[in-house]
Amino acid sequence: MPRQFAGWDESAFDVLLRLEGEPSPEVMREIRKDRERLVRQPMVSLLHDLAWADPAFEDHSVWRYGKTPWWWQNQSAVARIARNVEIGLRFNLDGLHVQGAWWYADSAQISRFRAAAAAETSGCVLGDVVAELRGKGFEITGDLLKRAPREYPADHPRAALLRHRSLLAVRYLGCDEWLQTPEVVDRVLATHEELRPLLGWLTDHVAA
Repeated sequence: MPRQFAGWDESAFDVLLRLEGEPSPEVMREIRKDRERLVRQPMVSLLHDLAWADPAFEDHSVWRYGKTPWWWQNQSAVARIARNVEIGLRFNLDGLHVQGAWWYADSAQISRFRAAAAAETSGCVLGDVVAELRGKGFEITGDLLKRAPREYPADHPRAALLRHRSLLAVRYLGCDEWLQTPEVVDRVLATHEELRPLLGWLTDHVAA
């Protein structure tokens, strides 16, 4: 099937520049149609092409407009892999960001995450996966406790992972001329391949 996504036109950045800072409601109303055409609709086409290429992107949403300027300044989309396990995309003046995320978890999921991270076999796998992603330039972040939970020893070999109540691996893909081409599809797919071990671990050990 022919690809729909052709890239973000350079004028998409002109639209986003007008939304910098604290844009007035009048500016947001005036620019809404241009933003829809130049910023949001390319993201819709991108997710369509990603879903055609990889089933992991089939259950996706492309966000519309919120009440606060952030939602106008950042065009976000998400593909749901499992419960609370997602691939996220964000396009803004800095370019395109892709992340693998486990977040908004309930206490049962957090307990499963900690148990799997603490266990020798599954925990070592997670530690290796996170270290490899960090070595490839991903930022590892999330909602962190100040210290490991009290039910685990402070000197646990994976105490840093046990502090997580959410876990995100984020890559900034940049803001170069390839954003104006269909090459974006291939770059996002390649980034997802790097994230697949983390997303698979989270699906197997946490999301069930």
